[in-house]
Amino acid sequence: MNTLYYQMLRIRMVEEAIAREYPKQEMRCPIHLCIGQEAIAVGVCSVLQQEDAVFSTHRSHGHYLARGGSLGAMIAELYGKATGSSGGIGGSMHLIDTRVNFLGAAPIVASTIPVAVGVALSRVMQNKPGLSVCFFGDAAVEEGTAHEAMNFASLRRLPVLFVCENNLYSTVTPLAPRQPQRPIADIARGHGMKAFQADGQDVRVVQNVSRHAVDSIRRGAGGPVFIEFATYRFVEHCGPNEDAPALRPPKELAAWKKKDPIRFLSPIEHRALEPLIAKEITEAFRFAKESPFPTYETVTNLRAGN
Repeated sequence: MNTLYYQMLRIRMVEEAIAREYPKQEMRCPIHLCIGQEAIAVGVCSVLQQEDAVFSTHRSHGHYLARGGSLGAMIAELYGKATGSSGGIGGSMHLIDTRVNFLGAAPIVASTIPVAVGVALSRVMQNKPGLSVCFFGDAAVEEGTAHEAMNFASLRRLPVLFVCENNLYSTVTPLAPRQPQRPIADIARGHGMKAFQADGQDVRVVQNVSRHAVDSIRRGAGGPVFIEFATYRFVEHCGPNEDAPALRPPKELAAWKKKDPIRFLSPIEHRALEPLIAKEITEAFRFAKESPFPTYETVTNLRAGN
């Protein structure tokens, strides 16, 4: 069994299960699915070490699971339960799990980029190992804080891997009306760092490019690295909405579906893995639904940082 393809199929099936359950209105938060983008999360996280810190966005499920986060804790968090990864008070867009060094996701576009840079700076100042990995979408480079963070990381040669998941859309607005016609990776080059572009739909390509970038960062001489992965989400921006994909050109959607990240998984492997993953998903939802809601005291302590 190929571990990379197993992880991608697992993320895909988890997200499809969330989409089926969400209309029951029992989940306590908005959700943003990454169906179609699984290769980036899996490929990047496959080359990381335990001490590396990972940061995500509002579209965080794939990153969290690829990093080794608990499926049960993630689903419980969507239901606002005390057993959730954030104690039931964060929801889908605020996943955090220090046990696997998944240090946070946030819905504000580009907001975790400076936090990732700050963590990298603290590692350097304390002479601690590990690098910061920050996932973000193409719209993040339209925010000033992203440029400030990249400039600072490059200036101080900090151990940061910037991972841009360029899925061509910000909510429903395509890239062309938002940005000039140039590679997003050129922005990073303008800030004086190494930058690469790669196919985000082939997990082997993602893994190889990420390994090269991470090795460069770990050697310490080159400073931060930026990777722009070309990808595409097959579903709507937020929540299960069957009509939303129709807002995009049908030919465009069909062309990208031919590049499905799990296309290399053989039918035999697919049929063998599906029942195992489905059982795990069923158990995770059962755990989440049977878990208690957080108490007033618990929420107060969490908010106080206790």
